[in-house]
Amino acid sequence: MSVDKTTVAKIARLARIHVPEERQESIAEELNGILSWVDELNEVNTDNVEPLANVTGHGLPMREDVVTDGNRIDEVLANVPETAGGFFVVPKVVE
Repeated sequence: MSVDKTTVAKIARLARIHVPEERQESIAEELNGILSWVDELNEVNTDNVEPLANVTGHGLPMREDVVTDGNRIDEVLANVPETAGGFFVVPKVVE
């Protein structure tokens, strides 16, 4: 696949960005360089390579998926200037 000035102009229009006419040719060259590098990566044999989620091979610790309030109401409310009935009191912003 090759990118030319026309393709760069179309991509810029679709992305709703302004690319000056004089920069379109250089951007096309840069995109062609990126695409050729991706083609080089496609030549690498990955037949016996397993998918990798992380480099250490450790799994993430799992916990039970339960909805709670955190049981920290007093600690949270200790950080606010005013409370009422276990809730935050905020100033009225809309009349």
